[in-house]
Amino acid sequence: MTESMIWWSIAIYLLIAVGIAVLSRQGKSESMSGYFLGNRQMNGFVSALSYSATTYSAFMMVGLAGLTYAGGVGALGFEIIYFAGVSLVAIFGPKFWAVGKKFGFVTPSEMLGHRYNSKRVAMAVSIASCIFLIPYAAVQLAGVGYLLEGTTNGAIPFTTGVVLATTIAIFFSYVAGIRSVMWTDSLQAIMMIVASTLVAFLVIKGLGGFTALFDTLATEKPQSMTVPGSGLFSFVTFLGLTIPWFFFSISNPQVSQRLFMPASLSSMRQMLIGFLVFGFIYTLVSVLWGFSALAAFPGLESADLATPSLLASEFVPPVLGVIVMIGIMAAAVSTIDSIMLTLSSMLARDVYANVKPGASEKRQLLVGKIVIPVIALMALGFAELQLDLIAVLSVAASSGLVAMVPAIIGAFYWKRGTSAGVLVSVIGTGVFVLFVYSIGNSFIGLPAGIWGIIVSSMLFVGVSLATQPCRETADKFMDAVDKELAKKKPSKASLSTDNAEPLGEIQ
Repeated sequence: MTESMIWWSIAIYLLIAVGIAVLSRQGKSESMSGYFLGNRQMNGFVSALSYSATTYSAFMMVGLAGLTYAGGVGALGFEIIYFAGVSLVAIFGPKFWAVGKKFGFVTPSEMLGHRYNSKRVAMAVSIASCIFLIPYAAVQLAGVGYLLEGTTNGAIPFTTGVVLATTIAIFFSYVAGIRSVMWTDSLQAIMMIVASTLVAFLVIKGLGGFTALFDTLATEKPQSMTVPGSGLFSFVTFLGLTIPWFFFSISNPQVSQRLFMPASLSSMRQMLIGFLVFGFIYTLVSVLWGFSALAAFPGLESADLATPSLLASEFVPPVLGVIVMIGIMAAAVSTIDSIMLTLSSMLARDVYANVKPGASEKRQLLVGKIVIPVIALMALGFAELQLDLIAVLSVAASSGLVAMVPAIIGAFYWKRGTSAGVLVSVIGTGVFVLFVYSIGNSFIGLPAGIWGIIVSSMLFVGVSLATQPCRETADKFMDAVDKELAKKKPSKASLSTDNAEPLGEIQ
C-alpha cells in the first residue's frame, strides 16, 4: 500500500466518522450526565460495539499480536484470563447501573466517595486513575504511530501518527461527548472485526493454510508452541501480566463508567453478550496474526511491528490492508477519547467540584472540556518516549489501577470497609507499584502485577478493621442496590438523572 493510498483512506474514514459524530448530537449537552453518559439512555447494540472498540484497542491487533510474536502461545492464555475476568461485569454491572440510576453518579470515583462518605476518597481515586491511565492512553497513541510507520516503511513517521491520533481523539470528544464516541465506536468495531478476520484468513492461506502454518512454527519456532515459551513468559511473569488484566473490567474507570450508561438492565445484558462474542473472535484473530507474522517474518526488530509487517506484505491486498489499518487506528482512537472523557469527568466532578463546593453542572462541564486537551497532550508526550512492548505497558497501567478493586468489592459486599481503608490502599498501593517499576518491576522476585492486588487488599482490610465505618451510609448504599434490582420494570422517567436521589453532603 502506498503513502498516498493511506492518506486518502484516512481522509475518507474521517469524513464518514465525522458525519456519524455530528448526527449523534441530540441538542446541546449542558449536564455532566448528558455529555459524559449520554443521559444513561444507550441501547444494548451500540453499547456492545462501543464497549468492544474501547476495550479492544491498539492493544489487540498491535499489542497482543506482538506479544504472541514475542512469547508464543502463552499470549493466548494471557488474553483468555482477561476474557474470563469479563465475568465480573455480570456480577458488578447491574450493581453499578442500579446505584448510578438511584443516586445519579457520573463517575466510578464519585460512587466510591459517596459509598465511603468521603470527598477525599473520590479525589484520591480520580488522581490515581489519571496517573495510571495517561500512560495507557499513550500506549494507544504509540500503537497508531507504530502502525503508520511500519505499513509505510517509515514514510509516515511515528510522531506524525501519534499527533494525528491525538487530534482525531480530541475532535470526537468535543463533538457530542460520549454519544459521538459511542456511535463512531460502532463504526470502528464493525470495521475491526470484519476486515481483520478476512485478513487473517488471507494471510494464513498465503502461508499454505492452518496445517502449514503450525507445521512451520513447530519445526522452526517450537518454543512458540510451548509454555512458558521462548523466554518472555515464566509462571511468575504470566501471573504478573494476567492478575491485573483479570480485574480490568472493574478497575479501569473508562470501562466501569460505561456500566452507568445502558438504558436498562436488558440493554446491559445485550452489551455483555455482544462484547463476549466480539471479544472471542477478535482474540483468536489477534493471536493468529502474531503466529502468522512469526512464521513469515521471524527476524523483526520489534515484536510490535508484527501487524504492520503483515499489512505491508504481499499476503494482504492493499485495499483490504488499508481498511484493517484504519480499523486498528480507529480502535486506538476510541480508547483514547474514552479515557480522555472519563478522566476529564473525574477531575471535574470529583476534584474541581470538591475543591470548589457549589460549582454548578455547567461549570463542572466547562472544566471537564478544558481538561480534555491537557490530558491528550500529556499522553502524547508519554507516547513519544516509545517505551517497551505495548502489551506490557498496558498491563503496567492496570497494575496500578488494581488498587481500586478491594474498595469496589467492599462497596457492595463489605459494610465494614472505611474511607481510611480506601485512602491508604489506593495511595499506598499506587506508590508501591510505581516503586516496583522504578527498580525493574521485581520486588522479592515478584512483579508489580502480583504485588498490586496483595498490597491493596491487605491495606484496605487492615486499615478498615482498625478504623470506624460509616454504617448508615453503607446500609443506604447496599439497600439502594437491592431495591433497584428488585424492580422488574423501571419507569422511563426514572432513567433521567433529574429524578436521581440527591447525594447529600459528603465529608
